[in-house]
Amino acid sequence: MKAILYIRMKKRISVKTGQLIRLKDVCDVLSQDEALDTLRDLPIRRATAKDGNYFIIDAIKLFQLISQQNPSLDLRNLGPPQTIVEVKKQERVPKWLFVGFVWLILFIGSGLTIMNFHTDVSMKEVHQRIYYLVTGQRVARPLALQIPYSLGIGAGMILFFNHVFKNGSTKNRVQWIWKFISIKKRLINI
Repeated sequence: MKAILYIRMKKRISVKTGQLIRLKDVCDVLSQDEALDTLRDLPIRRATAKDGNYFIIDAIKLFQLISQQNPSLDLRNLGPPQTIVEVKKQERVPKWLFVGFVWLILFIGSGLTIMNFHTDVSMKEVHQRIYYLVTGQRVARPLALQIPYSLGIGAGMILFFNHVFKNGSTKNRVQWIWKFISIKKRLINI
């Protein structure tokens, strides 16, 4: 009787560029024969920069590789037929002097832009007029309006550039890939 090897492909894994992908990385392996535990370290392939951000490892390819190592096995897949592999690129370390210089230029430029806009529209006089209309008092510096206005500009810029409340739209790319694969399969079967 042939030894049975059960394989359950993982839905998604993440690897670094240049990393050697082994059988244990791509799927869960179960067998009653403990001698088959050595198959867990079976190399499948190396992730390269040519692969792009994602590629797919198919269960049939794994069956071929395992059959080359041990042709007497009865192979059975218990899960999905494919694994999506996300290749994470080596992150480049930013040059802090350059980053600081660009940040300083953008900070000064945006500050000057806001100040020039306020000068063009006479924001001080507008605030004085609104303060007079609300309270009936004439003041040179209506801080009760200017402080919340300044805080609101800062909060608006943070929300506009979305650095505080990040959305999860980039996290759901894999779901779109799975959806694309299933639609493609349905079209082929029609």
